[in-house]
Amino acid sequence: MKRRLEVVASLEESAFETDAASESAAAHLFWQDLRRSTQSRIGLGRTGDALPTARVLEFRAAHSAARDAVHMPLDVAALGERVAELGIGEPVHVRSRASDRAEYLRRPDLGRLPAESPDPAARSDLSDVPHGTADIGFVLADGLSPRALTDHGPATLAALIEELTPHYSIAAPVIATQARVALGDHIAAAMGVATVVVLIGERPGLSVADSLGIYLTHLPHPGRTDADRNCISNIHPPEGLGYRQAAKVVAGLVSGARVLGRSGVDLKDTSRADALESGEIISITSD
Repeated sequence: MKRRLEVVASLEESAFETDAASESAAAHLFWQDLRRSTQSRIGLGRTGDALPTARVLEFRAAHSAARDAVHMPLDVAALGERVAELGIGEPVHVRSRASDRAEYLRRPDLGRLPAESPDPAARSDLSDVPHGTADIGFVLADGLSPRALTDHGPATLAALIEELTPHYSIAAPVIATQARVALGDHIAAAMGVATVVVLIGERPGLSVADSLGIYLTHLPHPGRTDADRNCISNIHPPEGLGYRQAAKVVAGLVSGARVLGRSGVDLKDTSRADALESGEIISITSD
């Protein structure tokens, strides 16, 4: 009798282990398939009461990459050379009132204002910005991820130029450091443009450290708020939005803003609907 009970118990244990293994394999396949559609950290598994060591190390590496992206200084000279090759003029460098990266992170308000010389007789940064009557001005800002601007700024700008130059006049570009989005309004006023397009490094996350954003403001001037802007975010192919698709969205918003007379919450992106109506299929990750 005892032997029979031991055999039954052994069979039940084996069946449990088999069911657990099958369940584990099924769960692995489920999460593996789901991970193909997202960069989020999902289905990480566990070892005892903790995450597997590999997942912990991946998290620490991602956290370090995000911190590095925030603090990495922008190589203005190198970026300027790449931008100048695009043929819309020599870029001018403008600084915000934040004196360094530490102050920029502590004082977001200073990043929204142009630098002022301590000498009243000296010219400010904005005095070097050429004034004209162009339709569109581009500002390339380091933002919270100078790495994003370095990695994706020139290629995004090239796509924008290709999309917009057949229809609009373009001002010489400006590179802004220690910059927040609203600094673009001051720069645009100095440029005299009808619409400003700010390319800026977005706040790094634990999935993406080099995401670029575009902020468009029609009839810009100091004092504009976020409600007066349109944002195209998450530009970082191949996983994020592609350069050409971002440029098409901007082109549609520029056209709509000129008709509407303003940008912001009243201006909607219709690029996807227009593409569907015309039968044009656009990959969001195309370069």
